[in-house]
Amino acid sequence: MPLIRKPPSPPPTGVDPPADPFAGIAAADAADRWAAARALADHPAGVLALADALSRETDVRVREAIFAGLSRAATRQSAEAVLPCLRSDDASLRTGALDALRAMPMAALPLLPQLLIDPDPDVRLLTCEVVRALPPADACALLVALLDRETEVNVCAAAVEVLSEAGDASALPALRRCAERFADAPFLGFAIKVAAQRLQASAPRA
Repeated sequence: MPLIRKPPSPPPTGVDPPADPFAGIAAADAADRWAAARALADHPAGVLALADALSRETDVRVREAIFAGLSRAATRQSAEAVLPCLRSDDASLRTGALDALRAMPMAALPLLPQLLIDPDPDVRLLTCEVVRALPPADACALLVALLDRETEVNVCAAAVEVLSEAGDASALPALRRCAERFADAPFLGFAIKVAAQRLQASAPRA
């Protein structure tokens, strides 16, 4: 099933907008940094400052504000800023990065092919969740290519799940090939069967 985002942390109360958000993002007080992150989200030069702050921020609420600001910018630069967090040992950082990328899928799109061949299978698996937010044609193209080369059964399972919900009938041949390659993984075979039935049912009738 898709990863579910937890509700955002409540904002600090009684915090005034900073006079200089570029200085405020490095303030000692987390509430001031939170307010600065919110202000930088709407600043033309804010992405660079938010990206730099993300690399050192430890407060969960401030990180959420930074991720929200980067996803609101929805540029390739803001997508690139969150990518290192997909490799973090901190689960909240990985989740924040994933949520941010899913919120700006078209900005992330040029980066996804490389992520789907990343040496780390966990990165490939998480990237499947980002692909879920793309239009079906883009999702199919990326995940079909992934299925035809993927060696990790869990990554294939993640791709199959996304295809079953966000794909189209053009993925059916790749699903069959994947089932043949992983014939000794019954749970994947079952998932592929379910996905194929859904895609066939949704295909336009001639």
